[in-house]
Amino acid sequence: MWRAGLEKGMSINETVASEKSSARARWKQDPEGVRANILAVALEEFAANGLSGARMDEIAAKTRSSKRMIYYYFGDKETLYLKALEAAYKKVRQGEEQLDLEHLGPREALTRLVEFTFEHHRNNPAFIRLVMIENIHHGRYLEQSAEIKSLNEAAISQIERVYSKGAATGVFREGLAPLRIHWLISAMSFFNVSNATTFSMLFGQELLSAAGQTALKGDVSETVLRFVAA
Repeated sequence: MWRAGLEKGMSINETVASEKSSARARWKQDPEGVRANILAVALEEFAANGLSGARMDEIAAKTRSSKRMIYYYFGDKETLYLKALEAAYKKVRQGEEQLDLEHLGPREALTRLVEFTFEHHRNNPAFIRLVMIENIHHGRYLEQSAEIKSLNEAAISQIERVYSKGAATGVFREGLAPLRIHWLISAMSFFNVSNATTFSMLFGQELLSAAGQTALKGDVSETVLRFVAA
């Protein structure tokens, strides 16, 4: 960005002042957009380097904002980490809400949910790494978030509605806790990403190819449907 200013004949001080003025203008015009940008960058940095390894200077350098503005919005690095964690969970739960499962039969609804979870995790490895990092911290920050707990309660409620409909119509067997179904879906979709590096080193790249991932997604769906089938 400095280079553009210098190419216009501006001094370094003038260029810095211009960039600060632009940052203030963006903040005033679109504060939510600036905040979302900070969270997106922070999520990637925390996922790549962990809470202790991530640097606020590096996060600021990659955003459309400034370090000062990050502290204005989030206070400190630990709060920024917690908010990034909440944003990551919110993204997956919002995606689940948009699936419109109420208008589908129970088998179709559960299949759509499984396939969404598999694809979301596959396409958002930073989310998986962030969850792994939070496990290293023994859930210390997740425990502080009432929002994450509420989001995940909604996820279980969604599975419960699908399962209850299937059980009531005789499609699914009775006596299953929705949490067990959620665990099964999450476990296989999570492993596909969390252990991709070591698994491929041991057994090759076949399952990480486009065809391999399509096959695995089908396997996960079939496994879950067989588990709940009447």
